[in-house]
Amino acid sequence: MGMAASQARFLGLTARQNNVEFEGQQVNQQRTLLSNESANYYNDLLGMVVPTPPSVDAYTKTMYTFSDGALTNTVTSMIAQSNGMYTVSYLSKWQDDYAVVSAASSVATQLTAKPNDTYAIGAAALRPLGQLPTGVSTQVASTITLADGTYTVLQDAQGYYVEKTKKSDTATMEACTAADISNFEYYYTPDTNNFTNMQQVFKNADGTFSDANGNATAYSEDDLIICLYDGSQTDPMYAISLVQKNAAGNGYEKQVYKDVTERYNLSDDEVASITTTSATLGSEFEGLSQTQINNMLKEERAWAELLKQKYGDTDWLVRYVTDTTTGTKKPYFYSKSNLGAAIYDEKTKASLSAINCYTIGSEQKISEFKGVENCKVEKDSSGRLISIAIPKQNDDGSTTYIEYALTTETSTDQAAYNNAMNQYEYDKYLYDQAVENINSKIEIIQAEDKNLELRLKQLDTEQKAIQTEKEAVSKVIEKNTQDTFKTFSA
Repeated sequence: MGMAASQARFLGLTARQNNVEFEGQQVNQQRTLLSNESANYYNDLLGMVVPTPPSVDAYTKTMYTFSDGALTNTVTSMIAQSNGMYTVSYLSKWQDDYAVVSAASSVATQLTAKPNDTYAIGAAALRPLGQLPTGVSTQVASTITLADGTYTVLQDAQGYYVEKTKKSDTATMEACTAADISNFEYYYTPDTNNFTNMQQVFKNADGTFSDANGNATAYSEDDLIICLYDGSQTDPMYAISLVQKNAAGNGYEKQVYKDVTERYNLSDDEVASITTTSATLGSEFEGLSQTQINNMLKEERAWAELLKQKYGDTDWLVRYVTDTTTGTKKPYFYSKSNLGAAIYDEKTKASLSAINCYTIGSEQKISEFKGVENCKVEKDSSGRLISIAIPKQNDDGSTTYIEYALTTETSTDQAAYNNAMNQYEYDKYLYDQAVENINSKIEIIQAEDKNLELRLKQLDTEQKAIQTEKEAVSKVIEKNTQDTFKTFSA
Protein backbone atom coordinates (compact mmCIF):
# COMPACT_ATOMS: atom_id res chain seq x y z
CA MET A 1 0.00 0.00 0.00
CA GLY A 2 2.86 2.49 0.70
CA MET A 3 4.33 1.82 -2.70
CA ALA A 4 1.02 2.50 -4.44
CA ALA A 5 0.35 5.65 -2.44
CA SER A 6 3.77 7.06 -3.25
CA GLN A 7 3.28 6.42 -6.93
CA ALA A 8 -0.14 8.04 -6.88
CA ARG A 9 1.32 11.02 -5.10
CA PHE A 10 4.09 11.26 -7.68
CA LEU A 11 1.60 11.17 -10.55
CA GLY A 12 -0.50 13.90 -8.92
CA LEU A 13 2.53 16.14 -8.45
CA THR A 14 3.54 15.56 -12.07
CA ALA A 15 0.10 16.58 -13.30
CA ARG A 16 0.12 19.64 -11.08
CA GLN A 17 3.59 20.57 -12.30
CA ASN A 18 2.38 20.32 -15.92
CA ASN A 19 -0.57 22.64 -15.12
CA VAL A 20 1.76 25.19 -13.52
CA GLU A 21 4.07 25.12 -16.53
CA PHE A 22 1.09 25.50 -18.90
CA GLU A 23 -0.27 28.48 -16.92
CA GLY A 24 3.19 30.02 -16.93
CA GLN A 25 3.31 29.73 -20.72
CA GLN A 26 -0.08 31.45 -20.93
CA VAL A 27 1.12 34.26 -18.66
CA ASN A 28 4.21 34.73 -20.82
CA GLN A 29 2.01 34.90 -23.92
CA GLN A 30 -0.19 37.56 -22.27
CA ARG A 31 2.89 39.55 -21.32
CA THR A 32 4.12 39.31 -24.90
CA LEU A 33 0.79 40.65 -26.19
CA LEU A 34 0.89 43.51 -23.69
CA SER A 35 4.44 44.30 -24.72
CA ASN A 36 3.42 44.47 -28.37
CA GLU A 37 0.46 46.68 -27.53
CA SER A 38 2.65 48.99 -25.46
CA ALA A 39 5.13 49.21 -28.34
CA ASN A 40 2.34 50.22 -30.71
CA TYR A 41 1.32 53.04 -28.38
CA TYR A 42 4.91 54.25 -28.16
CA ASN A 43 5.08 54.18 -31.96
CA ASP A 44 1.90 56.29 -32.07
CA LEU A 45 3.56 58.81 -29.77
CA LEU A 46 6.64 58.94 -31.97
CA GLY A 47 4.48 59.42 -35.07
CA MET A 48 2.49 62.37 -33.68
CA VAL A 49 3.32 65.86 -34.99
CA VAL A 50 3.95 68.39 -32.24
CA PRO A 51 2.01 71.64 -32.94
CA THR A 52 4.14 74.76 -33.33
CA PRO A 53 2.88 78.29 -32.61
CA PRO A 54 2.52 80.67 -35.57
CA SER A 55 5.14 83.35 -36.18
CA VAL A 56 4.09 86.99 -36.37
CA ASP A 57 6.55 87.46 -39.22
CA ALA A 58 4.50 85.13 -41.40
CA TYR A 59 1.58 87.57 -41.15
CA THR A 60 3.55 90.80 -41.47
CA LYS A 61 4.25 92.56 -44.73
CA THR A 62 5.67 95.87 -45.91
CA MET A 63 3.08 98.49 -46.87
CA TYR A 64 3.44 101.79 -48.72
CA THR A 65 1.16 104.67 -47.73
CA PHE A 66 0.70 108.29 -48.79
CA SER A 67 -1.48 111.08 -47.39
CA ASP A 68 -3.74 113.52 -49.15
CA GLY A 69 -5.10 115.90 -46.55
CA ALA A 70 -7.40 113.93 -44.25
CA LEU A 71 -7.13 110.86 -46.49
CA THR A 72 -4.68 108.06 -45.73
CA ASN A 73 -4.01 105.93 -48.81
CA THR A 74 -2.51 102.44 -48.71
CA VAL A 75 -1.08 100.86 -51.86
CA THR A 76 -2.52 97.35 -52.34
CA SER A 77 -1.15 96.51 -55.76
CA MET A 78 1.60 97.86 -58.03
CA ILE A 79 2.17 96.30 -61.47
CA ALA A 80 4.95 97.51 -63.76
CA GLN A 81 3.99 98.39 -67.33
CA SER A 82 6.16 98.00 -70.41
CA ASN A 83 6.52 101.78 -70.79
CA GLY A 84 8.05 102.18 -67.32
CA MET A 85 4.80 103.30 -65.75
CA TYR A 86 2.83 101.41 -63.11
CA THR A 87 -0.76 100.31 -62.65
CA VAL A 88 -1.59 101.01 -59.03
CA SER A 89 -4.49 100.07 -56.77
CA TYR A 90 -4.92 101.67 -53.36
CA LEU A 91 -7.34 102.10 -50.47
CA SER A 92 -8.33 105.54 -49.21
CA LYS A 93 -9.27 105.74 -45.53
CA TRP A 94 -10.72 108.66 -43.62
CA GLN A 95 -12.52 109.27 -40.36
CA ASP A 96 -16.19 110.21 -40.66
CA ASP A 97 -17.15 111.95 -37.40
CA TYR A 98 -20.84 112.12 -38.33
CA ALA A 99 -21.59 108.53 -39.31
CA VAL A 100 -24.42 106.32 -38.05
CA VAL A 101 -22.90 103.79 -35.64
CA SER A 102 -24.16 101.19 -33.18
CA ALA A 103 -24.71 102.19 -29.56
CA ALA A 104 -25.52 100.28 -26.38
CA SER A 105 -28.77 98.30 -26.60
CA SER A 106 -31.77 99.41 -24.55
CA VAL A 107 -34.84 97.89 -22.94
CA ALA A 108 -37.96 99.44 -24.46
CA THR A 109 -41.45 99.91 -23.06
CA GLN A 110 -44.53 99.44 -25.22
CA LEU A 111 -46.86 102.37 -24.55
CA THR A 112 -49.65 101.42 -26.97
CA ALA A 113 -50.17 98.25 -28.99
CA LYS A 114 -50.62 97.90 -32.74
CA PRO A 115 -51.77 99.34 -35.06
CA ASN A 116 -50.95 102.68 -33.38
CA ASP A 117 -47.93 101.24 -31.60
CA THR A 118 -45.80 103.69 -29.63
CA TYR A 119 -42.74 103.01 -27.50
CA ALA A 120 -40.50 104.62 -24.90
CA ILE A 121 -36.98 104.18 -23.59
CA GLY A 122 -37.11 104.90 -19.90
CA ALA A 123 -39.30 107.98 -19.44
CA ALA A 124 -38.64 109.33 -22.96
CA ALA A 125 -41.26 108.52 -25.59
CA LEU A 126 -39.84 107.69 -29.01
CA ARG A 127 -40.73 110.05 -31.86
CA PRO A 128 -40.86 109.26 -35.60
CA LEU A 129 -37.54 110.37 -37.05
CA GLY A 130 -37.92 113.48 -39.20
CA GLN A 131 -41.43 114.19 -37.92
CA LEU A 132 -43.04 116.02 -35.05
CA PRO A 133 -44.62 113.84 -32.33
CA THR A 134 -47.73 111.98 -33.47
CA GLY A 135 -50.80 114.21 -33.26
CA VAL A 136 -48.74 117.40 -32.73
CA SER A 137 -48.22 120.11 -35.34
CA THR A 138 -46.37 123.41 -35.39
CA GLN A 139 -49.71 125.22 -35.10
CA VAL A 140 -50.06 123.85 -31.57
CA ALA A 141 -46.47 123.79 -30.49
CA SER A 142 -45.23 127.20 -31.66
CA THR A 143 -45.78 130.64 -30.14
CA ILE A 144 -44.58 134.15 -30.87
CA THR A 145 -44.42 137.25 -28.70
CA LEU A 146 -45.49 140.46 -30.45
CA ALA A 147 -45.80 143.98 -29.13
CA ASP A 148 -49.43 143.46 -28.08
CA GLY A 149 -49.09 139.97 -26.58
CA THR A 150 -48.12 136.32 -27.09
CA TYR A 151 -49.91 134.34 -29.78
CA THR A 152 -50.16 130.77 -31.02
CA VAL A 153 -48.59 130.45 -34.47
CA LEU A 154 -50.72 129.03 -37.29
CA GLN A 155 -49.63 127.91 -40.72
CA ASP A 156 -51.34 127.36 -44.05
CA ALA A 157 -50.46 127.53 -47.73
CA GLN A 158 -49.99 131.30 -47.49
CA GLY A 159 -47.41 131.04 -44.69
CA TYR A 160 -47.24 131.64 -40.94
CA TYR A 161 -49.79 133.86 -39.21
CA VAL A 162 -51.52 134.54 -35.89
CA GLU A 163 -55.12 135.35 -35.07
CA LYS A 164 -55.60 138.56 -33.13
CA THR A 165 -58.81 139.12 -31.16
CA LYS A 166 -60.61 142.48 -31.06
CA LYS A 167 -64.06 143.96 -30.50
CA SER A 168 -66.31 144.33 -33.48
CA ASP A 169 -66.68 147.89 -34.77
CA THR A 170 -70.40 147.28 -35.34
CA ALA A 171 -72.77 146.58 -32.47
CA THR A 172 -75.55 144.00 -32.61
CA MET A 173 -78.65 143.79 -30.46
CA GLU A 174 -79.58 140.84 -28.28
CA ALA A 175 -82.25 140.27 -25.63
CA CYS A 176 -81.51 141.37 -22.08
CA THR A 177 -81.57 138.87 -19.25
CA ALA A 178 -83.19 139.46 -15.86
CA ALA A 179 -79.73 140.17 -14.45
CA ASP A 180 -79.15 142.78 -17.15
CA ILE A 181 -82.44 144.55 -16.33
CA SER A 182 -81.54 144.74 -12.61
CA ASN A 183 -78.30 146.49 -13.55
CA PHE A 184 -79.84 149.14 -15.83
CA GLU A 185 -78.29 152.57 -15.28
CA TYR A 186 -79.19 155.95 -16.71
CA TYR A 187 -76.59 158.01 -18.53
CA TYR A 188 -76.79 161.66 -19.35
CA THR A 189 -75.28 162.39 -22.73
CA PRO A 190 -75.11 165.71 -24.50
CA ASP A 191 -73.74 163.80 -27.52
CA THR A 192 -74.90 160.19 -27.91
CA ASN A 193 -72.34 159.63 -30.64
CA ASN A 194 -69.44 160.24 -28.25
CA PHE A 195 -69.58 157.76 -25.37
CA THR A 196 -66.58 159.32 -23.66
CA ASN A 197 -68.74 162.36 -22.81
CA MET A 198 -71.41 160.28 -21.10
CA GLN A 199 -71.94 160.70 -17.36
CA GLN A 200 -73.27 157.98 -15.13
CA VAL A 201 -76.39 158.87 -13.05
CA PHE A 202 -78.68 156.83 -10.85
CA LYS A 203 -82.43 157.16 -10.33
CA ASN A 204 -83.47 157.79 -6.73
CA ALA A 205 -86.56 156.50 -4.96
CA ASP A 206 -88.30 159.84 -5.37
CA GLY A 207 -87.73 159.79 -9.14
CA THR A 208 -84.83 162.28 -9.12
CA PHE A 209 -81.33 161.48 -10.38
CA SER A 210 -77.91 161.61 -8.71
CA ASP A 211 -74.42 161.30 -10.15
CA ALA A 212 -71.91 158.58 -9.26
CA ASN A 213 -70.87 160.52 -6.15
CA GLY A 214 -74.48 160.79 -4.83
CA ASN A 215 -74.91 164.46 -5.74
CA ALA A 216 -78.38 165.44 -6.92
CA THR A 217 -78.70 166.43 -10.57
CA ALA A 218 -81.35 168.37 -12.46
CA TYR A 219 -81.60 165.76 -15.21
CA SER A 220 -84.97 164.50 -16.37
CA GLU A 221 -85.93 161.33 -18.22
CA ASP A 222 -85.70 163.20 -21.49
CA ASP A 223 -82.00 163.94 -20.86
CA LEU A 224 -81.06 160.29 -20.13
CA ILE A 225 -80.63 156.97 -21.94
CA ILE A 226 -80.71 153.48 -20.40
CA CYS A 227 -77.37 151.58 -20.53
CA LEU A 228 -75.49 148.59 -19.11
CA TYR A 229 -72.01 149.34 -17.75
CA ASP A 230 -69.12 146.81 -17.86
CA GLY A 231 -66.37 148.03 -15.58
CA SER A 232 -63.90 145.38 -16.83
CA GLN A 233 -63.64 147.13 -20.21
CA THR A 234 -61.05 149.90 -20.47
CA ASP A 235 -62.47 151.36 -23.65
CA PRO A 236 -65.67 153.34 -22.87
CA MET A 237 -67.00 152.42 -26.28
CA TYR A 238 -67.17 148.76 -25.25
CA ALA A 239 -67.83 149.40 -21.53
CA ILE A 240 -71.29 150.89 -22.18
CA SER A 241 -74.07 148.92 -23.89
CA LEU A 242 -77.20 150.92 -24.86
CA VAL A 243 -80.55 149.43 -23.89
CA GLN A 244 -83.83 149.91 -25.71
CA LYS A 245 -87.25 148.33 -25.90
CA ASN A 246 -87.58 145.54 -28.39
CA ALA A 247 -89.81 145.77 -31.43
CA ALA A 248 -92.59 143.82 -29.73
CA GLY A 249 -92.60 146.23 -26.81
CA ASN A 250 -92.52 143.42 -24.27
CA GLY A 251 -88.88 143.58 -23.22
CA TYR A 252 -85.50 145.19 -23.68
CA GLU A 253 -82.53 144.65 -25.98
CA LYS A 254 -78.93 145.53 -25.25
CA GLN A 255 -76.25 146.69 -27.63
CA VAL A 256 -73.39 144.14 -27.86
CA TYR A 257 -69.89 144.44 -29.33
CA LYS A 258 -68.73 140.84 -29.84
CA ASP A 259 -65.13 139.58 -30.02
CA VAL A 260 -63.93 138.89 -33.56
CA THR A 261 -60.60 137.50 -34.83
CA GLU A 262 -58.52 138.74 -37.72
CA ARG A 263 -55.50 137.26 -39.48
CA TYR A 264 -52.10 138.83 -38.97
CA ASN A 265 -49.39 137.57 -41.36
CA LEU A 266 -45.92 137.23 -39.83
CA SER A 267 -42.88 138.78 -41.47
CA ASP A 268 -39.68 136.78 -42.13
CA ASP A 269 -38.03 138.29 -39.07
CA GLU A 270 -41.03 137.41 -36.94
CA VAL A 271 -41.06 133.82 -38.29
CA ALA A 272 -37.42 133.49 -37.26
CA SER A 273 -38.36 134.48 -33.70
CA ILE A 274 -41.06 131.79 -33.31
CA THR A 275 -40.38 129.63 -30.24
CA THR A 276 -41.71 126.26 -29.14
CA THR A 277 -42.52 124.74 -25.79
CA SER A 278 -41.09 121.42 -24.58
CA ALA A 279 -44.48 120.45 -23.14
CA THR A 280 -45.88 119.83 -26.59
CA LEU A 281 -42.91 118.89 -28.74
CA GLY A 282 -40.19 117.50 -26.51
CA SER A 283 -37.09 118.84 -24.82
CA GLU A 284 -35.01 118.63 -28.00
CA PHE A 285 -37.14 121.44 -29.52
CA GLU A 286 -37.11 123.68 -26.47
CA GLY A 287 -36.21 127.26 -27.26
CA LEU A 288 -35.86 126.68 -31.02
CA SER A 289 -37.35 128.99 -33.62
CA GLN A 290 -39.64 127.64 -36.31
CA THR A 291 -36.82 127.92 -38.84
CA GLN A 292 -34.51 125.93 -36.56
CA ILE A 293 -37.20 123.27 -36.05
CA ASN A 294 -37.67 122.89 -39.80
CA ASN A 295 -33.90 122.56 -40.27
CA MET A 296 -33.70 120.01 -37.47
CA LEU A 297 -36.43 117.86 -39.02
CA LYS A 298 -34.70 118.13 -42.39
CA GLU A 299 -31.47 116.92 -40.79
CA GLU A 300 -33.33 114.01 -39.16
CA ARG A 301 -34.73 112.95 -42.52
CA ALA A 302 -31.16 112.83 -43.86
CA TRP A 303 -30.23 110.57 -40.92
CA ALA A 304 -33.22 108.36 -41.72
CA GLU A 305 -31.89 107.92 -45.25
CA LEU A 306 -28.44 106.95 -43.90
CA LEU A 307 -30.03 104.42 -41.54
CA LYS A 308 -32.09 102.97 -44.37
CA GLN A 309 -29.02 102.60 -46.59
CA LYS A 310 -26.92 100.99 -43.86
CA TYR A 311 -29.44 98.84 -41.98
CA GLY A 312 -32.21 98.37 -44.55
CA ASP A 313 -35.24 99.53 -42.56
CA THR A 314 -37.64 102.32 -43.52
CA ASP A 315 -39.30 103.44 -40.26
CA TRP A 316 -37.08 104.82 -37.52
CA LEU A 317 -37.80 106.37 -34.13
CA VAL A 318 -35.61 108.77 -32.16
CA ARG A 319 -35.00 110.08 -28.68
CA TYR A 320 -32.48 112.68 -27.49
CA VAL A 321 -30.18 112.45 -24.48
CA THR A 322 -28.44 115.52 -23.08
CA ASP A 323 -24.67 115.26 -22.63
CA THR A 324 -24.07 116.51 -19.09
CA THR A 325 -20.54 117.60 -20.01
CA THR A 326 -21.20 119.59 -23.17
CA GLY A 327 -24.91 120.27 -22.77
CA THR A 328 -25.59 119.11 -26.32
CA LYS A 329 -28.50 116.82 -27.19
CA LYS A 330 -27.43 113.56 -28.83
CA PRO A 331 -29.90 111.50 -30.91
CA TYR A 332 -30.42 107.75 -30.51
CA PHE A 333 -32.24 105.80 -33.22
CA TYR A 334 -34.42 102.66 -33.01
CA SER A 335 -35.92 100.54 -35.77
CA LYS A 336 -39.71 100.45 -35.52
CA SER A 337 -39.88 96.97 -37.05
CA ASN A 338 -37.33 95.78 -34.47
CA LEU A 339 -39.46 97.25 -31.69
CA GLY A 340 -42.61 95.72 -33.17
CA ALA A 341 -41.05 92.25 -33.37
CA ALA A 342 -39.92 92.26 -29.73
CA ILE A 343 -41.76 90.35 -26.98
CA TYR A 344 -43.06 92.46 -24.08
CA ASP A 345 -43.91 91.55 -20.51
CA GLU A 346 -47.70 91.50 -20.07
CA LYS A 347 -47.59 93.42 -16.80
CA THR A 348 -44.69 95.88 -17.10
CA LYS A 349 -44.84 96.17 -20.94
CA ALA A 350 -41.02 96.12 -20.91
CA SER A 351 -39.23 94.27 -23.70
CA LEU A 352 -37.83 90.90 -22.65
CA SER A 353 -34.76 91.43 -24.82
CA ALA A 354 -32.58 94.45 -25.52
CA ILE A 355 -33.42 96.58 -28.57
CA ASN A 356 -30.63 97.57 -30.95
CA CYS A 357 -29.74 101.24 -30.76
CA TYR A 358 -27.80 103.53 -33.10
CA THR A 359 -26.43 107.06 -32.85
CA ILE A 360 -24.18 109.58 -34.60
CA GLY A 361 -20.51 108.84 -33.99
CA SER A 362 -17.09 108.39 -35.52
CA GLU A 363 -16.46 105.68 -38.09
CA GLN A 364 -13.60 104.90 -40.46
CA LYS A 365 -14.65 104.95 -44.10
CA ILE A 366 -12.79 103.15 -46.91
CA SER A 367 -12.91 103.73 -50.65
CA GLU A 368 -11.00 101.52 -53.10
CA PHE A 369 -9.33 102.71 -56.31
CA LYS A 370 -8.58 99.84 -58.67
CA GLY A 371 -6.11 99.78 -61.55
CA VAL A 372 -5.06 103.42 -61.84
CA GLU A 373 -2.84 103.34 -64.94
CA ASN A 374 0.24 105.34 -65.96
CA CYS A 375 1.38 106.10 -62.42
CA LYS A 376 5.00 107.16 -61.87
CA VAL A 377 7.10 105.69 -59.06
CA GLU A 378 10.44 106.93 -57.72
CA LYS A 379 12.91 104.66 -55.89
CA ASP A 380 16.04 105.33 -53.86
CA SER A 381 19.39 103.61 -54.33
CA SER A 382 18.32 100.64 -52.20
CA GLY A 383 15.22 100.05 -54.31
CA ARG A 384 12.81 101.35 -51.69
CA LEU A 385 9.86 103.32 -53.09
CA ILE A 386 9.98 106.93 -51.95
CA SER A 387 7.27 108.70 -54.00
CA ILE A 388 4.36 108.10 -56.33
CA ALA A 389 2.78 110.40 -58.94
CA ILE A 390 -0.87 109.75 -59.82
CA PRO A 391 -2.34 111.14 -63.05
CA LYS A 392 -5.34 113.48 -62.98
CA GLN A 393 -7.50 114.22 -66.01
CA ASN A 394 -8.28 117.93 -66.42
CA ASP A 395 -11.46 119.33 -67.92
CA ASP A 396 -9.61 120.32 -71.09
CA GLY A 397 -8.46 116.72 -71.63
CA SER A 398 -4.89 117.28 -70.50
CA THR A 399 -3.23 115.19 -67.78
CA THR A 400 -1.40 116.48 -64.74
CA TYR A 401 0.40 114.46 -62.08
CA ILE A 402 0.02 114.86 -58.35
CA GLU A 403 3.06 113.58 -56.49
CA TYR A 404 2.92 112.12 -52.98
CA ALA A 405 5.71 110.99 -50.66
CA LEU A 406 5.52 107.29 -49.84
CA THR A 407 5.90 106.11 -46.26
CA THR A 408 7.11 102.59 -45.59
CA GLU A 409 5.56 100.71 -42.69
CA THR A 410 4.95 97.15 -41.70
CA SER A 411 1.44 95.85 -41.34
CA THR A 412 0.43 92.75 -39.45
CA ASP A 413 -2.73 90.94 -40.40
CA GLN A 414 -3.79 90.67 -36.79
CA ALA A 415 -7.03 88.88 -37.58
CA ALA A 416 -5.24 86.16 -39.58
CA TYR A 417 -2.54 85.85 -36.89
CA ASN A 418 -5.16 85.57 -34.15
CA ASN A 419 -6.97 82.94 -36.19
CA ALA A 420 -3.73 80.96 -36.64
CA MET A 421 -2.98 81.26 -32.92
CA ASN A 422 -6.47 80.00 -32.09
CA GLN A 423 -5.89 77.05 -34.44
CA TYR A 424 -2.55 76.36 -32.73
CA GLU A 425 -4.18 76.41 -29.30
CA TYR A 426 -6.83 74.00 -30.56
CA ASP A 427 -4.26 71.65 -32.17
CA LYS A 428 -2.14 71.79 -29.00
CA TYR A 429 -5.20 70.86 -26.95
CA LEU A 430 -5.87 67.88 -29.22
CA TYR A 431 -2.19 66.84 -29.08
CA ASP A 432 -2.02 67.05 -25.29
CA GLN A 433 -5.28 65.16 -25.03
CA ALA A 434 -4.00 62.41 -27.36
CA VAL A 435 -0.70 62.11 -25.45
CA GLU A 436 -2.54 61.95 -22.15
CA ASN A 437 -4.87 59.28 -23.55
CA ILE A 438 -1.95 57.12 -24.81
CA ASN A 439 -0.03 57.53 -21.56
CA SER A 440 -3.06 56.43 -19.56
CA LYS A 441 -3.40 53.31 -21.75
CA ILE A 442 0.32 52.54 -21.35
CA GLU A 443 -0.04 52.88 -17.58
CA ILE A 444 -2.92 50.38 -17.66
CA ILE A 445 -0.79 47.94 -19.72
CA GLN A 446 2.12 48.36 -17.31
CA ALA A 447 -0.17 47.64 -14.36
CA GLU A 448 -1.52 44.52 -16.07
CA ASP A 449 2.02 43.37 -16.93
CA LYS A 450 3.09 43.86 -13.33
CA ASN A 451 0.18 41.70 -12.15
CA LEU A 452 1.16 39.00 -14.66
CA GLU A 453 4.77 39.21 -13.54
CA LEU A 454 3.70 38.66 -9.94
CA ARG A 455 1.57 35.74 -11.04
CA LEU A 456 4.54 34.27 -12.95
CA LYS A 457 6.73 34.52 -9.86
CA GLN A 458 4.03 32.72 -7.86
CA LEU A 459 3.91 29.95 -10.47
CA ASP A 460 7.72 29.69 -10.43
CA THR A 461 7.70 29.36 -6.64
CA GLU A 462 4.92 26.79 -6.84
CA GLN A 463 6.84 24.83 -9.53
CA LYS A 464 9.98 24.73 -7.37
CA ALA A 465 7.94 23.46 -4.43
CA ILE A 466 6.34 20.74 -6.57
CA GLN A 467 9.74 19.76 -7.93
CA THR A 468 11.15 19.45 -4.42
CA GLU A 469 8.21 17.33 -3.31
CA LYS A 470 8.50 15.14 -6.40
CA GLU A 471 12.15 14.49 -5.65
CA ALA A 472 11.22 13.47 -2.11
CA VAL A 473 8.46 11.15 -3.31
CA SER A 474 10.82 9.75 -5.98
CA LYS A 475 13.34 8.84 -3.28
CA VAL A 476 10.60 7.15 -1.24
CA ILE A 477 9.55 5.13 -4.28
CA GLU A 478 13.16 4.23 -5.04
CA LYS A 479 13.72 3.09 -1.45
CA ASN A 480 10.53 1.05 -1.49
CA THR A 481 11.60 -0.57 -4.76
CA GLN A 482 15.03 -1.47 -3.36
CA ASP A 483 13.47 -2.90 -0.23
CA THR A 484 11.08 -4.99 -2.30
CA PHE A 485 13.83 -6.45 -4.47
CA LYS A 486 15.88 -7.29 -1.42
CA THR A 487 12.96 -9.19 0.07
CA PHE A 488 12.41 -11.32 -3.02
CA SER A 489 16.11 -11.93 -3.53
CA ALA A 490 16.46 -13.32 -0.02
